[in-house]
Amino acid sequence: MIIAWFVLLFSVLLVIHTYILYPALLAILSRIKLKRKSYSTQKYNAAVLIAAYNEEKIIKEKLLSVLNNTPTNVNLEVYVGSDASTDATNEIVTNLKAEFENLHLVNFEGRTGKATIINKLAEKCDHDVFILTDANVLFNKDTINELLLPFDDDEIKMVCANILKRTMSESTFERIEKSYLDRENRIKKSESELWDIVIGAEGGCYAIRCSAYEPVPKNFFMDDFFMTMQVLEKKGKVIFREKAICFEDIPDKAMEEFKRKIRISIGNFQNLVRFKHMLFPIWNNVAFAFWSHKVLRWFTPFFLIFSLSSSLVLSTHHSFMIGFVLLQVILFLSPFLSFFKINSRALNLIIHFYFMNLALLIGFLRYLVGVKSSVWTPTMRNVKGNE
Repeated sequence: MIIAWFVLLFSVLLVIHTYILYPALLAILSRIKLKRKSYSTQKYNAAVLIAAYNEEKIIKEKLLSVLNNTPTNVNLEVYVGSDASTDATNEIVTNLKAEFENLHLVNFEGRTGKATIINKLAEKCDHDVFILTDANVLFNKDTINELLLPFDDDEIKMVCANILKRTMSESTFERIEKSYLDRENRIKKSESELWDIVIGAEGGCYAIRCSAYEPVPKNFFMDDFFMTMQVLEKKGKVIFREKAICFEDIPDKAMEEFKRKIRISIGNFQNLVRFKHMLFPIWNNVAFAFWSHKVLRWFTPFFLIFSLSSSLVLSTHHSFMIGFVLLQVILFLSPFLSFFKINSRALNLIIHFYFMNLALLIGFLRYLVGVKSSVWTPTMRNVKGNE
């Protein structure tokens, strides 16, 4: 019985730590130790690298948001790696090349996956900084400048953009997903201000010194997390740049987001195996943040299972635990309610939490089976095409 109580309490406390205590601790500490630093403008040779597959709905708007907002102090080249696109993506990019000589299309024959495309594009470039960005993330007039400014500090090797999420409808799912992702940005901002680290750049947009770039291993899904951790592994600084604002729409279909989270989960466990040595010593800033911000979240599905299992054992000796068991079973089944329209925000938060953890669990199981390809299909875009 003692073991069952220990497993139950330990599981619950770890979930509370990663979702509540760690963000609260960061918020308190960042108010005490707020870091403000100014940077001087430098001249940079930078390359924007974009992996694209069938992005005809958004690629023109994306490229114009980059090409029309290039700072005068930046010599910018833009490379679009088309992963054997079958729609009008290549034609749109080719047409834009007539207007912008610094735009380059690299067409890949046969699907290869984002990581391979980015690696191949990086091999072609000889620049100071790479800006890696997704086709559906739109820049504003200051994005490029704000991403590059911090490289005035030689110790800074990577800069994460502040990707603001936009909802295209009033659906509860989109609002909750936006709230969750905005909270993630606040956590990254606090980590950056406190320790000059970010545990995982968001792949939609970040900049990295070319000298710090390391090719992403074959069949890796989370290339952005790999890139972040390999920089931290070499003691480089990774910061979150709040002023480097860009925009991304949230998918309005729950199943599209569910599939995306499964892919992310596969990549999570790939990176955990690769960087497991960075989990110790636990009092190290990177290790503490890695455990608290990421690893405990990735294992939350198992903590939930452990909690239910230990509760079942305890219910055979304590009748009051039966109600707790029933509650957990109902919560485990809550993702199925995502197919229905529910107006309760509290209930939707619970559904989102278990929905997300179900995706994590499925991703883990697929990781165990083995990853033979990192080829991806983008989530359905919520935008209208450009003519």
